[in-house]
Amino acid sequence: MNHQALEMDSGEKRLNELGYKQELRREMSLFKTMAITFSCMSVFTGTPLYGQSLRYAGPAPLIWGWIVVTFFTWFVGIAMAEICSSFPTTGSLYFWAAHLAGPMWGPFASWCCAWLETIGLVSAIGAQAYSASQALQMVILLATGTNKGGGYFASRGVFLCMYIGLTIIWAVLNTFALQVIAFLNIISIWWQLIGGLLIIIMLPLVAQPTQTASYVFTHFETSPETTGVSSIPYAVILSVLLSNYCLYGYDAAAHLTEETKGADRTGPIAILSSIGLVSVFGWAYYLALTFSIKDLEYLYREDNETGGALVPAQIIYDAFYGRFQSSTGAVLFMIIIWGSFFFCGLSVTTTAARAVYAVSRDKCIPFSPIWRKVHPTSKVPINAVWLCTAITLLLGLPILKLDVVFTAILSVSTVGWVGSYAVPIFARLVMAEESFKPGPFYLGRARRPVCFVAILWICYTCSIFLLPTSYPLRLRTFNYAPIALGAALALVMLWWVLDARKWYKGPVRNIDIQNGHH
Repeated sequence: MNHQALEMDSGEKRLNELGYKQELRREMSLFKTMAITFSCMSVFTGTPLYGQSLRYAGPAPLIWGWIVVTFFTWFVGIAMAEICSSFPTTGSLYFWAAHLAGPMWGPFASWCCAWLETIGLVSAIGAQAYSASQALQMVILLATGTNKGGGYFASRGVFLCMYIGLTIIWAVLNTFALQVIAFLNIISIWWQLIGGLLIIIMLPLVAQPTQTASYVFTHFETSPETTGVSSIPYAVILSVLLSNYCLYGYDAAAHLTEETKGADRTGPIAILSSIGLVSVFGWAYYLALTFSIKDLEYLYREDNETGGALVPAQIIYDAFYGRFQSSTGAVLFMIIIWGSFFFCGLSVTTTAARAVYAVSRDKCIPFSPIWRKVHPTSKVPINAVWLCTAITLLLGLPILKLDVVFTAILSVSTVGWVGSYAVPIFARLVMAEESFKPGPFYLGRARRPVCFVAILWICYTCSIFLLPTSYPLRLRTFNYAPIALGAALALVMLWWVLDARKWYKGPVRNIDIQNGHH
């Protein structure tokens, strides 16, 4: 026994102090943790939103908005890193919430957090599947001869099939051992870095002559006749949506901490360095796109080469066609972007399944014994993976009828995911300092202002994602996220009040059960 205690990993030792036994394998190095976090945050995530954001208020708010959002994201990231350093456990967000909120509020805090996070992560798979299908639709369209030259533009039915196909491929890949995923994620980090650099450097070079710097950094124009938004502050807020959506997902490092070696140190490093990488790369990517615009109005026309469906695809096409009179380069670039969504969806599926596994380990979901089964040899929570997939498929069905599915899925996912960050940070803000056990990364005096700014920023992000995105309000273009999210949260709260508060005591400590002191 003693010998075994000596060889214990520092993260595993802390995990045992917190009352969990090691069930998932500790195999992730810092690089692998970073790879998964980086691909969850994905440089190109905002591609489907770019056109819409550019439309609201022109290039300047979009480009400067990114910097403002990055600035505030650092506050949230630093607050999360401090907590992560103190508690290296899976299901981390709501586990942290329970511990930091203390015995009286703990169960309620962790209940809210667990549900917000699960709703956010599962719908994030849907958002990635939709983005990937859209990129694939563009690849096929440009490769078969553009929208003008009789190319094949996938109909809604075919689009839904792509969505279903992608989701199922991710689930199947997630059914194998974690090494497969870790290997694919290492391909992913290189794909994103090299592909990102290619697009960022090549696109403005191909698109000569580019826009002037004064156009990109200072040009401001609202277009109320197409978006219906004439108020300037509102237009600016909506155009910054892009940045808010791209810059979250850094908690993926925290979900994997139970499987990472020396997690109390690597967790915070992974969180902060991913924010750094993505904020620099992402900004460069949007700058490259904006500098390469040829004709702003033409990008949105239904009769242009990409059918007006995806603005970045049209920008890339214009650049290559204007230079080489062929669309081959544009097809390659769209494949790079599609690959990035593919890997991103894969990582998000991994993260979501881990979250569902952790929540069911704590008996928070109906039929939890089914979802918490871990495959004996590959140590993967297979049933949880397929549960996430089934829910994602249901979320995608409205694609057949509504135009606004993507906005809604994306809003639900952002509000749930980012909203769940708020619970532990808020608990950390109001708790007594002496009851916090600091890890290697500790803020000391700075924690109150940092957590306070982080909370305000999270509230702001969640509220703007629930705003309607186009006027006048019609059924086809209505952002139904507030209704969907409201209904789900109302059910969860009702369940808490009527039943769950009697038996849900927060995260279950499974180490006692294992050692037989029941």
